[in-house]
Amino acid sequence: MMNQDTRTLDPATLAHLQSWVGKAETLDDDITAATVRALSATLDRDDPAPVRGVTALPPLWHWLYFLPKQRQSELGPDGHPRRGGFLPPVPLPRRMWAGGHLRWLPENPLRVGDAVQRRSSIASVTHKAGRTGDLLFVLVKHEVHNSKGLAVTEEHDIVYRAAAQAGDPVPAPTAAEQGSLWQREIVPDDVLLFRYSALTFNGHRIHYDRRYVTAVEGYPGLVVHGPLIATLLVDLVRRYLPEAFIKGFHFKAVRPTFDLHPFRLNAKPSADGTTVQLWAQDHEGWLTMQGTAELA
Repeated sequence: MMNQDTRTLDPATLAHLQSWVGKAETLDDDITAATVRALSATLDRDDPAPVRGVTALPPLWHWLYFLPKQRQSELGPDGHPRRGGFLPPVPLPRRMWAGGHLRWLPENPLRVGDAVQRRSSIASVTHKAGRTGDLLFVLVKHEVHNSKGLAVTEEHDIVYRAAAQAGDPVPAPTAAEQGSLWQREIVPDDVLLFRYSALTFNGHRIHYDRRYVTAVEGYPGLVVHGPLIATLLVDLVRRYLPEAFIKGFHFKAVRPTFDLHPFRLNAKPSADGTTVQLWAQDHEGWLTMQGTAELA
């Protein structure tokens, strides 16, 4: 169990959580055109209608599939599925998508109409003592296959932490880099966050329930989804290099982004054209997410 005074996990709980390493699950789905059209509209894109068997699924859009299907009675107080199924039952209340590493196979892109399968496993459960209590990092590995074989590999980093308390030290922010070549400003209003939550069947209340996110989790406003920011960063590359094939993407969430102000996407391609450095910054110029796209 968790010590409520120190916000630490005892050794027995840690051992129990680490017993999840190696746990696996397999999910099946179909790449549907309606979902592709809906995300295109949400990202404010004017894409042609997707064609079954022809239209390639853009990078990171596979996050629209293999969604949680728990019944309403199986959800926890934060709106997520109750813990203890595939993911370990971490008692720390704050859960965030910390980053990821993805690769796409140029010879086998996912396409609209594909029947797909995702094979997932818990690769590691790692504990770290932070200044405001324990942190627990869960690394999940995914492989997405279609009828031709492996199409996408992904490492998904999840971090769990204690609830915020008055007087907790605030990490020093990092100034975002200057000199981006491409930029785009995003207004993260309630509608954008609602549409992305709906498309990903994400019930996490930090993205749409202002009373919950401020009173229970201690954030100043609604939290912009980490996967949405990552998708927007990759989308920035697609807007400027529409013919390029993105074969890899590595990203890390640095600082939460809230719906209270616009934020900015930035990109700077390498001189040899093989990579694009990507980052997001808040209205004060602080770095919120950084990543690198690799081009084929």
